[in-house]
Amino acid sequence: MRYVIIGGGAAAVSCIDGIRSRDLEGSITVISKEAHPAYFRPLISYYLEGKSKEDNIYCRPGSFYQDHHVETVLGEAVAIDKEQKIVALNSGEMIPYDKLCICSGSSPFVPPMAGLDSVDKQFTFLTIDDAFAIEQAVNEDSRVLIVGAGLIGLKCAEGLRDRVKQVTVCDLAPRVLSSILDDECAAIVQKHLESCGIRFTLSNTAERFEGNTAHMKDDSVIDFDVLVLALGVRPNIGFFKDAGGECNRAILVNNSMETSVEGIYAAGDCVEQEDITFGAKRVMALLPNANIGGYTAGVNMAGGNRLFDNALPMNSIGFWGLHMMTAGTYANDGSAEMIEEKEGNSVKRFFIRDNKLIGFIIIGDVKSAGIYTNLIRSQTDLSELDINALMKNANLFPFGKNTRRKMLRGVV
Repeated sequence: MRYVIIGGGAAAVSCIDGIRSRDLEGSITVISKEAHPAYFRPLISYYLEGKSKEDNIYCRPGSFYQDHHVETVLGEAVAIDKEQKIVALNSGEMIPYDKLCICSGSSPFVPPMAGLDSVDKQFTFLTIDDAFAIEQAVNEDSRVLIVGAGLIGLKCAEGLRDRVKQVTVCDLAPRVLSSILDDECAAIVQKHLESCGIRFTLSNTAERFEGNTAHMKDDSVIDFDVLVLALGVRPNIGFFKDAGGECNRAILVNNSMETSVEGIYAAGDCVEQEDITFGAKRVMALLPNANIGGYTAGVNMAGGNRLFDNALPMNSIGFWGLHMMTAGTYANDGSAEMIEEKEGNSVKRFFIRDNKLIGFIIIGDVKSAGIYTNLIRSQTDLSELDINALMKNANLFPFGKNTRRKMLRGVV
C-alpha cells in the first residue's frame, strides 16, 4: 500500500501514527512545503518571545520519520489526478498513491491594501520561518504595527513586546479576539494586555500605506518600522477543488475523515467537519482537532474503522499570566441559557441548550476546564448535575453516582 500525505504539520504526523498503528509495511510519503520537521504552530510566539527554543516546538523527536519509515519530499502539491491516483508537485514530480490524506493547512489572507508594496519590512505570522524573519527584522528601537487583533495578531504582540520599543495593534472589529470572546470578556483581556504595554486602536484599521506610515480609517496616522499582517487565514484547498473534490470554505469530510473522492482523506486546518455544538459543518482550525482528525484518517486509510464524531471548536490561550479557555458554541439568539460566575477579572460563562452544555468561556482559573469540555463532547444530560457547584469547583463530585462511575471507568 502506498500512502501519501500532503502537508507536514500536526495532522500529518498524527496521520502517520494512525497508519502505523495498523500497517507497518506500507510506504508513506510526506509532501511538505516547509523544510522543517512538523512543529506546533501555536508555540512560534514563545520562540519569538524567547521562552522556547527552536528544538522545543517540534511535534516529534528528530528520528520520527526514520523510525516510522517515512520518505519526505520538499515541494508543493499543485494538482491531483484522481483517476490515475497521482499527486503533481510544483517541481514537475509525479507521486503515485493508493490512499491519500490532505493535511495542507492554511495560508495567511492578505487583502489588497493601497500602498502595501511601499512597506519594506512587512510580514505575516503563521510559520516558524515567519518568526525567524521577524526576529531578524526587529531591534530594541523598533515600532511594530500589527493589523489584526485575533489570536495570531495578539500572540505575535506577546512575542514581540520585550524585543521592541512599541507594539500597536489595530483591528476593524470593536474588540480583541472578536471571534471567540463577547464584549465584556474581551474588555478584560484588552485591559490586561494594555497593562502589559500593548497599545490598541480598535474599530479602526490601516486603509493605505506610504512607506512606514499607515493612514487609518479614522484619518489618523501611525508611524512604524515593522508591519505584521494578521488578518486571518484561508485553507489550502485549490488543488483538491480543481480535481472535483467537494468543498465549501474548506474540504468537506465525514466522521471518518473521508472526502467526496474515493481513497482521499483530509484533516487539520483545511477541512470542514461536523461541530457537535453547532449542528452543521464548519472549519475548526485547532490543534486538538488536527491531532484527532489526522490519527482517525490514518487508521481508516490503513483499513480501520475509526470515527471522529465529537469535534468542537476550542481555544486555550494565555497572555502574561491571564489564562482563558473557550469551547463550543455561544448562542446569542436566545436559544440557550447562559449562567455565569464572576469574581474580579475571573469569569465563567456556561451556555446550555436542551439540558446540555454547548459552550463555555472561562477567564482566570482554567486548570480543570477539561471536565467541561468532556461534558460537551459526551453530550451529557445535565439533569443529574449540580451545575452551580460544578462552576465553582470543576471536579467529579457534582456528577451523579452513575455518571461518576462511568467516567471513572472510562465509559464516557
